Amino acid sequence: RYYLKESKGSRRWLLFLEGGWYCFNRENCDTRYDTMRRLMSSREWPATRVGTGILSSQPEENPHWWNANMVFIPYCSSDVWSGASSKSEKNEYAFMGALIIQEVIKELVGKGLSTAKVLLLAGSSAGGTGVLLNVDRVAEQLEEMGYQGIQVRGLADSGWFLDNKQYRRTDCIDTITCAPTEAIRRGIRYWNGIVPERCKLQFKEGEEWNCFFGYKIYPTLRCPVFVVQWLFDEAQLTVDNVHLTGQPVQEGQWLYIQNLGRELRNTLKDVTASFAPACLSHEIITRNHWTDIQVKGTSLPRALHCWDRSLHESNKNGKAPLKGCPIHLIDSCPWPHCNPSCPTIRDQFTGQEMNVIQFLMHMGFDVQKMAQQQGLEPSKLLGMLSSGN
Repeated sequence: RYYLKESKGSRRWLLFLEGGWYCFNRENCDTRYDTMRRLMSSREWPATRVGTGILSSQPEENPHWWNANMVFIPYCSSDVWSGASSKSEKNEYAFMGALIIQEVIKELVGKGLSTAKVLLLAGSSAGGTGVLLNVDRVAEQLEEMGYQGIQVRGLADSGWFLDNKQYRRTDCIDTITCAPTEAIRRGIRYWNGIVPERCKLQFKEGEEWNCFFGYKIYPTLRCPVFVVQWLFDEAQLTVDNVHLTGQPVQEGQWLYIQNLGRELRNTLKDVTASFAPACLSHEIITRNHWTDIQVKGTSLPRALHCWDRSLHESNKNGKAPLKGCPIHLIDSCPWPHCNPSCPTIRDQFTGQEMNVIQFLMHMGFDVQKMAQQQGLEPSKLLGMLSSGN
C-alpha cells in the first residue's frame, strides 16, 4: 500500500520512502512489532495522509515541487528498504523493502508515470539510505520496461551514516546500542538484503554491509543524487552512544561531537550536490520548517532548484556551476548550532526552547576555555556564536 496525490498537469514525480530505523533479529523485530506496529504492518494505516515539507502541495511550504505527482511509500519492511525475502517456516517476518519499491513503480506506470520526465526518489533516515540502495535499480527497471526517457534522480535526507568508532563501545544487544556496521551485517543476513551490483563488486563477499554507508556507495552510483545531512545527526550520535541527556556533556563527548562533524564534512567534499548544516537534528525534507534552514545564505528548496537547473542544462559544455545558484553547500563552522538558522532546540526534560548560548552551556561548552583556544575575548566569542559566524 502507498499514498498517491496526482497532479495531472505535471510530468514530475516524487516518490518518498519513509524512515524509522530497522530490526535485525527475531527478538528485536518482535519488540518492534509490539511497540511500533505501524512500522511492521499496514493494518492500522490511515486512509489518507497530509503531505508536509517537500510533499506539500502548498507553494509557500514547498516552493520547489508543490505541483508534482506525490507518492508516499510507508516503511513496513524494517530492512532499510533492502530486503527481498518472503515469510517462510523459518522466517516469522517478510522483509521486502526492495521489492515493494519495484511493485509500486510497476503500478504507477499505469497511472501516468509512463509519461514522466523526472522521477525523484526521495527518503529520510532509513528511507534516505534506501534511496542510495535503490535509485539505480529503479532507473534500470524503468529502462527495461521501455521508459528510457524518464530521468531518475535521488534525494537522500539524513541517511548518510558513518561506520565510525562509537564513543562508548557496546555489545550488540538492541537496535539503538548496536554499532551500525554490526547491526547491518546481521540485518543483511536476516533480511536477505540486496545491495546494488556495482557497489557489491567493490567489496569482498560477506562485506556487502559497506554499501549501506553513503560515502562508500555514492561513488558507484550512476543516477545523480542530492545528499542532505545534518553535520550532527541525532541518529548517528545515538548509535555512537553519545546521549545528550540533562547532564552537561563531558569534554571527551564534546570533542567526539566536533570530530564527528569534521569527519562527516570530509565524506561530503566530493559529493557534487549536497546540503549539510551544522545543526544537531534528524530529518528535514518533510518538516514544514524545511524552507527556513540556510547554508551560506541558500535555503534547501533553492539548492534543489539549482540542482534541477544544473541537470537540466546538464552543463552542456561542462561549464562552471551556475552563477549565484550553488549546489554544494556545507557549513564550515565547527560545533552544533553554530548556524543561526538551525531548528530550535528544546531541553529534553523541560521542553523549553533554548538559544545557542544556553544550549552550548547545557552541553558543557566552556566559553572561557574555547575563547582562549581561539585567541578571542569571551564576549567576542559569545557575540559570534549568537550571530552564527
